[in-house]
Amino acid sequence: MNLSRFPGYTEFDPLVPVWCVTPNRKGCIHRFFDTNPISPSGRYLAVFQFPFEDRRPEPGETGHIVLVDLESGEDRVMAETCGWEPQMGANVNWGGSDTELYFNDVDTDTWQPFAWKLNPFTGERQRMQGTVYHASPDGRWLISANMTTMRKSQPGYGVSIPLGRMRRNLWQNCNEDGFYLTDTRTGKVKMLASIRELLERANPPVKIEEVEQQEIYGFHSKFNPQGDRLMLSLRWFEAKAEARWDMFKHHHNEVRFAWVTCDLNGENVHCAVGPEEWIKRGHHATWFPDGKQISMNLDLNREKMLRLVSVNQDGSDLKLMSDALPGSGHPTVHPNGKNVLTDTYKFEASALGDGTIPLRWIDLKKGTEECLVRVNVNQPYEDRVLRVDAHPAWDAAHRYVIFNGFVGGTRRVFIADLESRI
Repeated sequence: MNLSRFPGYTEFDPLVPVWCVTPNRKGCIHRFFDTNPISPSGRYLAVFQFPFEDRRPEPGETGHIVLVDLESGEDRVMAETCGWEPQMGANVNWGGSDTELYFNDVDTDTWQPFAWKLNPFTGERQRMQGTVYHASPDGRWLISANMTTMRKSQPGYGVSIPLGRMRRNLWQNCNEDGFYLTDTRTGKVKMLASIRELLERANPPVKIEEVEQQEIYGFHSKFNPQGDRLMLSLRWFEAKAEARWDMFKHHHNEVRFAWVTCDLNGENVHCAVGPEEWIKRGHHATWFPDGKQISMNLDLNREKMLRLVSVNQDGSDLKLMSDALPGSGHPTVHPNGKNVLTDTYKFEASALGDGTIPLRWIDLKKGTEECLVRVNVNQPYEDRVLRVDAHPAWDAAHRYVIFNGFVGGTRRVFIADLESRI
């Protein structure tokens, strides 16, 4: 990549070189903190561009999939899609080569979501039967929960369809919905495991009180870096006479959480972090580079402070990674085993109080941290679904970090070079 083609970001004197790689386009974000938005060759960046930034999308409204050439500095729109929401865009994921890009769309005649496999250079497309939340490292498989029901607990991460078309997952019918695995060679999808199967197979079990009285949904789903195991997120809340949605806004404290792990055949299911731990307060789990452990923020010892914790994928050995520093934002462990990179929500203690947040470079052994980059994430609209999260994500070599910010009155994507710190 030739980042000198892009304008440098120098606000607040960053400790590492930083460039804005979407300088000429408003409303751009990359996907999430656990997904590399740079193509396998390292030349191209794929981002999502909002059509507007002041409200949530209505069903059928389209945004853009944009390709940025990191050598020439040029960018172009590759596709339109109405399969998006404000936090994750259209869940853009690269496959095994630069000619395979996956993103969600919605058939507005049936309100059925699906994923496209797009060749960015020829425009050739293949419609997948299933949807994409995360692609396997080799691009062979796509995993996702039901993208249309994510707004039940938290809008922003799935696709927008009319509320009346959302299914309702009660215990009696949660064997009919679950997590879906799509074979990108054929485009065919199968249910990896239903929600009920995951709950019945999990060892240790997921401890859900009065499970027959709950609405239960899938949410996040993540391949480990080796591509041989999955993390699957379950969320549930008490079923009332009338169906409910947007629970984070209206009844946040009623939502319960669990992470389960399994093989790619839906077997060997374990509850890695159950509701008895999540209720202490925590967020944003993801895989360690070894594909065997999980990191997250958790108030493990009920200190009224989030800490960085680790746990084995089978739920054993849950422990603090550091008792010297607070957790925050979206943490990832570097392959060197010594450092954690994370950002901060603007309301967390590590934020800087003026709408700006740090990219925190944490040394676990020393118990110290540096603010590598300070960037504004404050945007002017009250709807929290429209918030801007930095979502720092590593490139394949774990040298460059891609992150979001709200700079110059719009969402922009940045790349920082951490070579001096690694």
